Amino acid sequence: QVQLVESGGGFAQAGGSLRLSCAASGLSEMYNMAWFRRAPGVERECVARISWDDTRIYYADSVKGRFIISRENGKNTVYLQMASLKPEDTSDYYCAATRIYTSPPDPRDFSFWGQGIQVTVSS
Repeated sequence: QVQLVESGGGFAQAGGSLRLSCAASGLSEMYNMAWFRRAPGVERECVARISWDDTRIYYADSVKGRFIISRENGKNTVYLQMASLKPEDTSDYYCAATRIYTSPPDPRDFSFWGQGIQVTVSS
């Protein structure tokens, strides 16, 4: 059984940092991993994706230069380091996994999803 469990969310002030973690179980290392976010009234957005072999990384324009996605395959964990946070980064963040690689990432291609974790950035 595949499980993706996010942690590390919470509150931050504008300009601050947070690091999200996603622990994957029941999943081989041959999966591309991504972080999505969805705020009320806003379309779901893939903020970052990393290929299974770390050779290809995608960032949404809205987070380029501020967020970094990484993975530790030995620990089956993927991270999202968020810096220079803005109030518009406030959202629920979801970890997701797929064997399919498309550009830009299409949420319909992702087979497994975490429950989501809330990030709130105050101004």
